[in-house]
Amino acid sequence: QVQLAESGGGLVQPGGSLRLSCVASGGTRSSYTMGWFRQAPGKEREFVAAIRRRGGYTYYADSVKGRFTISRGNAETTVFLQMNNLIPEDTAVYYCVFDNSLILSSVRVAKDYDYWGQGTQVTVSS
Repeated sequence: QVQLAESGGGLVQPGGSLRLSCVASGGTRSSYTMGWFRQAPGKEREFVAAIRRRGGYTYYADSVKGRFTISRGNAETTVFLQMNNLIPEDTAVYYCVFDNSLILSSVRVAKDYDYWGQGTQVTVSS
């Protein structure tokens, strides 16, 4: 059973930056995919970004491309989401996700991830 621990959410003004962190522990394998989804009030949960352990390939939603960067930490199963030039539309609960054997076509599909964090609130407001 994999546990995910997220941190780094908060309140920031438009144009500001935040960095989210997620650490996975227990039952992880070397072929994992980690990423982030978000859900704003009254909206569907949506894909934000993901990174695959093998090859380090990264994937982004069009709405965050060029502003957000996903990366792995020095620890094997740590992932960061650096969020720059934040806009009010980025306000949401951000969830870290993890899967040990996700196929490429499922990277942007929420239901295909086996493990989810508890979520961290990001609010962009002046």
